[in-house]
Amino acid sequence: MRDSREPLLFYCQHSLGMGHLVRSLALAGSLAGRFRVVLLNGGKLPARLAVPFGVEVVNLPPLGLDSEGRLVSRDGRRTAERAKELRRALVIETYRRTRPRVVLVELFPFGRKKFADELLPLLEEARDERARRPLVVCSLRDILVGKRAGQQKHDARAAETANRYFDAVLVHSDPAFARLEESLGSYEALAVPVRYTGFVLPAQERAAGGAVKVERQILVSAGGGLVGEALFRAAVAAYTLLGENDDVTMKIVAGPFLPEAAWRSLRESARRLHGLSVRRFVPDLCAEMRRSAASVSQCGYNTALDVLRAGVPALVVPFAEGGEDEQSNRARRLESLGALRVAAQHELDAPRLARELRELLAFRPRQSALDMDGARNSTRVVETLLRTRTARASARGRTTRDAKEARA
Repeated sequence: MRDSREPLLFYCQHSLGMGHLVRSLALAGSLAGRFRVVLLNGGKLPARLAVPFGVEVVNLPPLGLDSEGRLVSRDGRRTAERAKELRRALVIETYRRTRPRVVLVELFPFGRKKFADELLPLLEEARDERARRPLVVCSLRDILVGKRAGQQKHDARAAETANRYFDAVLVHSDPAFARLEESLGSYEALAVPVRYTGFVLPAQERAAGGAVKVERQILVSAGGGLVGEALFRAAVAAYTLLGENDDVTMKIVAGPFLPEAAWRSLRESARRLHGLSVRRFVPDLCAEMRRSAASVSQCGYNTALDVLRAGVPALVVPFAEGGEDEQSNRARRLESLGALRVAAQHELDAPRLARELRELLAFRPRQSALDMDGARNSTRVVETLLRTRTARASARGRTTRDAKEARA
């Protein structure tokens, strides 16, 4: 049976954690109700991460960033340079095969500069379409990373690229929480429309609800786990300092990208310490938080939303290496709402974390009224933008035909 949905090409590149991929999959799942979604996935796809029904995934040779911010291959069979060559060809090949009515690009040009050599040819290809140029939309999270050195130049280039190639920018945030102009210095130069969608939740989290039995358990997580080792080590050390009177267990969800040596060390700790358990992956982190007395995590986009949805007493330790300030910015905003507690990464040792955990068990977070319907809202916005584009193109076509008939 012929698929009547219009094609949509969605580019997503996750480089350190899984946050970009999880949000993109949630968006793709919602968009698939209206469009035939082809997702170009640029990072390593975790084996147990579910792909929404109706979404086709094209896996590019996986690339990511190392601890120094350098581009590296996530596939030992090829170098980063060879992967880049293969990716450039596959991106254009997929575009030509899909012939999309909509092209959705996650983060670029406001980030992902290292991937410009495969994205700019894609955008040029879309821009050169004459009769049926696709709608080109950027998908952004709530807060951008500050570049510090060269920030003004970076932001100016991002606005110029957006104005040249894009028809709209979707910001997956509640504007009452964070607005694009607060983290984009060149916002005044941005000519394309900006639409706020609310926060994007995976489908199972949007549907979750009802009473659950809370265990006397501290849940520790760090997204995909690639940069979570220091937090896990501090948590294990702090757990050894909690006395029997604290009467709590600890579960660590390490994430699929935690390096193997660190995973083996965690498993050894779990064998030695009563009440400590470790998992590589859980199917629904938000549900696991709901069952826990407290949560300790970093403060990426998806984890922060899990904390808010679960209503769990939470301590966040924002990832802040290499000049990263996005998680710290988000954490302080949530702290000001009374939603969670914050500890700085560089200040966290075992005794401090043990004290924080005791205080956390008595903490009662305030509920948030932020818009969490970003997936459905994004689909509606894209539909509206496409309808408007189609109507304008039809009007131009009628005007051209009328002009030709008048001259005849």
